Amino acid sequence: MFSLLLGALYALAPTVSGAASTTVQRTALGNNHTFDGTATPYSMNVTDCPGWRYILGLLQEFDTGLTAQLTLAGPACNAFGLDISDLTIEVTYQSQSTLHVKIYDTANQQFTIPESVIERPAAPTTSYTSNSDLVFNFDAAPFAFWITRRSDPDAMPLFDTRTSSLPPTPIPPFNASDPSTAFDGFPLVFEDQYLQVASALPHGTNIYGLGEVIASSGFRRDIGTDGGVGTIQSHWSLGVSDPIDQNLYGSHPIYVEHRYNATTGKASASGVLLLSSAGSDTFLQTPPNSKVSLIEYRMIGGILDFYFFSGPSDAEVIAQYGSVIGYPMWQPAWGFGFHLCRWGYHNISDDRENVAQMRAAGIPLEVQWNDIDLYHAYRDFTTDPVSFPGDEVREFIQELAANHQHSFQISLLWTRLSLSRGIRLTSMILSHGVLKSESHRSGSDPQPRMRCRDVWIKNPDGSLYIAEVWPGYTVFPDWFSENMLSVWTDSLKNWSDMGVEFSGIWLDMNEPSTFCSYSWYGKLLFREAGLARIFSSVGPLTDVSSVVVGYPECYNETLWGPSGNMTINGTSTYSCAANSTTMTMIEKRGVGASSEEGVDLNNPPYAIHNAAGSLNQHSLATNATHSGGYVDLDVHNMFGLMEEKATHLAIQSILPEKRPFLISRSTFPSAGKWTGHWLGDNFSLWQYMYLNIQGVLQFQIYQIPMVGADTCGFNDNTDEELCNRWMQLSAFVPFYRNHNTNGALPQEPYRWESVANASRIAIAARYAMLPYWVNIQKYTLFANSSMAGLPPVRALFYEFPDEPELFTVDRQWLIGSDILVTPVLTPGSSTVEGIFPGRGSVIWRDWYTHAAVNTTSGGNTTLDAPISHINVHIRDNSALLLHQEPGYTIYETREGPYSLLVSLNAAGTAFGTAYVDDGISFPPGPSRSLTFQAAEGMLMIDSEGEYEILQMLETITVLGVQKPTQVEFQGSPVEGWTYKEATEELVVSNTSVNLNGQATLAWG
Repeated sequence: MFSLLLGALYALAPTVSGAASTTVQRTALGNNHTFDGTATPYSMNVTDCPGWRYILGLLQEFDTGLTAQLTLAGPACNAFGLDISDLTIEVTYQSQSTLHVKIYDTANQQFTIPESVIERPAAPTTSYTSNSDLVFNFDAAPFAFWITRRSDPDAMPLFDTRTSSLPPTPIPPFNASDPSTAFDGFPLVFEDQYLQVASALPHGTNIYGLGEVIASSGFRRDIGTDGGVGTIQSHWSLGVSDPIDQNLYGSHPIYVEHRYNATTGKASASGVLLLSSAGSDTFLQTPPNSKVSLIEYRMIGGILDFYFFSGPSDAEVIAQYGSVIGYPMWQPAWGFGFHLCRWGYHNISDDRENVAQMRAAGIPLEVQWNDIDLYHAYRDFTTDPVSFPGDEVREFIQELAANHQHSFQISLLWTRLSLSRGIRLTSMILSHGVLKSESHRSGSDPQPRMRCRDVWIKNPDGSLYIAEVWPGYTVFPDWFSENMLSVWTDSLKNWSDMGVEFSGIWLDMNEPSTFCSYSWYGKLLFREAGLARIFSSVGPLTDVSSVVVGYPECYNETLWGPSGNMTINGTSTYSCAANSTTMTMIEKRGVGASSEEGVDLNNPPYAIHNAAGSLNQHSLATNATHSGGYVDLDVHNMFGLMEEKATHLAIQSILPEKRPFLISRSTFPSAGKWTGHWLGDNFSLWQYMYLNIQGVLQFQIYQIPMVGADTCGFNDNTDEELCNRWMQLSAFVPFYRNHNTNGALPQEPYRWESVANASRIAIAARYAMLPYWVNIQKYTLFANSSMAGLPPVRALFYEFPDEPELFTVDRQWLIGSDILVTPVLTPGSSTVEGIFPGRGSVIWRDWYTHAAVNTTSGGNTTLDAPISHINVHIRDNSALLLHQEPGYTIYETREGPYSLLVSLNAAGTAFGTAYVDDGISFPPGPSRSLTFQAAEGMLMIDSEGEYEILQMLETITVLGVQKPTQVEFQGSPVEGWTYKEATEELVVSNTSVNLNGQATLAWG
């Protein structure tokens, strides 16, 4: 639809060698340049970079670590930039489990992430050099380092840069069409525009993370063994619709290694973070006949800033990562309700009708969202004066609030502007740019304030950087501007005051995305390129409501028409052949980008494998300039994070003492402190329903646990069966929203009765689990996430680390440690295969029937899965506090009584904890911690804290009990208890336990 035209021209930086020039400030990089500003040629590979690269000297050791100087030995090789001859290395034993290794240019000219963007841990006040589980080892000449465990010093290092540990080179390209996939050598390279470092890994080890990505290999990354081809993971935030095996909206250069020792049958986990915002490629590969695998980082700027985490469990690695970049934000309880949105609610009447239809169908609706239909001409901080008049929007939102429901609005980040009249900002759908237009009364107008307070991204010559997005000509907030937060806060407050009384904000397209690849107003750039033109004002882009024609696998719209129904006139519409495994695959771009037709990698000398080609495609030109002189090449990957932080702080100001709720698209390390995440513009395909599981698992690693996909799919049309299964699946992930595109088949859950039924069942289970998800036990999960960084959603092997059959499982997941979810992921199915961890040592019981499952040890078990049913199982040795009477809203549910579900193990024991607060206050106020412990025929409930729980515990169910002859509560006999022999289930009703004190239940 849009013409992505010529990218901006770039000027090369001056020579950087030895003490770097203080005038070095990259304004841009060229089109695979082979010469620098002094005509020194780049060799364009590392073949000429000898292994003898740097020598360590001037070593100083301290209680907390060491520092030293690294000096370039011999002539520079200038592979993809200019070698920097003088480096500094700092090693800090940050804690007993975290080691920090930082290598940077001594002159401090390379870009480093400012503390104002990501606050790092304070310097340790205790010495861990002698008792840390991680040990830093090094060779001085040539310099190399490796990290070992103190507890297992003879094991293969966790990270090892020695060339003697890596495979011999040269290694030919593993993709014949792409010469850059060769490994010419493994020297440490530190240049102004290119950094490279590699580490050996155990052959075929298990690597997870390094996203954001939709990986064809699944949650476990392809390391080039077992028939795999290896991985090239590029880190460059890109706003395109969910491609496979390519860079996506966010950048998270963190991985968890789950290392299994086949000899001992034991596994341990460790983690590595390279904290850098530079565009990069990360390679995972196992060369032919190699005894080791490897990871190699190739970066186009910045420094080498490593953090190593010792685990030894996967959950501990994730928590240790959180201690460095910050733990996730506290979520409001209502955020765990069901959210509904689409692009195509064209007016306030559509919103009202939708809310009414959901209530009439008895499908709980917590939050009604609006997409860009809300805006006047797509301008941020506005409402359309005809379709969404401010007074009517306010009235509608207040009606929702009266029913304990919420409103969620989109914000896009742009400002529309008219070149003929100067810049004038209007409103935001909080995404990433802002636009200008004529005066109107339908929104807040922060543009004059923004213009005079210097808060826009600029071109290198100081003129405004102007691109094109939905509103037309667009300028972009400069998050490095000291005035940006106050202007942003005022704009959001004014928007709320004029009627949009939002409960939360949706930040979309904040990679940032644009519809052109250069600045319209870049006078210097265009004149030098001979492209000076006079542009007439560009108006808002037309919302073309064409009919969407794509459908899920196994639905033939040509044969059955556009309804998407599972049956028509009593006949099934399932159109795949019997036993078919047909699954639509979205094609990925090949890695041989330099030889692909139509792909122009128009950026630095080393071209990372950006899915869009040139780094400025679909985004800002890399020489766009921010306050402080930062260029977008260095800070691009942090744009979304900085917007999220600013918006979070603004909402704290506008809605004081309440927990902000944000959902965003582009993320970076520490984003979870400020926002949740949805998995972007996916497709209404069975394949993508499966792929959304790995996305949820990935973001637990990234410390952004509030995550979920567009349920039923965003792009193309869904159908009845897919939406039925997806509404069930999403009920058991943290963020639960149904959202689809304009012009597609409506997919609200009331559209098909089977989907409505599936939704009611799944949401009832979700809301019953809210004490586990939100308030108590799972707010023990989310509270533990916010207080200690532990992941609420877990891969199966997190809990069962020594079972290799689980290392690739990503079609099931655990909620915390106690709830196992096994969804149907293929069309036309009435059963599902699932593995039950524990190899027979764990009793798994059905959530609905409480019956114990007859499992296959170490293999799949076939489970019945009729339409509208999702398999959910409870682990033994658990005690779950639940809501006994799920209501229509989170508020109504929380007002009702509690129940307790205890699942005993074979030894007759169970344990559980719960955390209770009011679910909304920020910072969190008084709370209460509950402990449930069962053993030897007795359940004890302990309670501590200042928060008063008003609701009573009315029902206690204990599974795995031999039929008792008597039951006592608080030492007195209980009348009216029941026992179900088939499920070994003891039920004690009408207990009216006050959870602010202690209680005991005994049976025998």
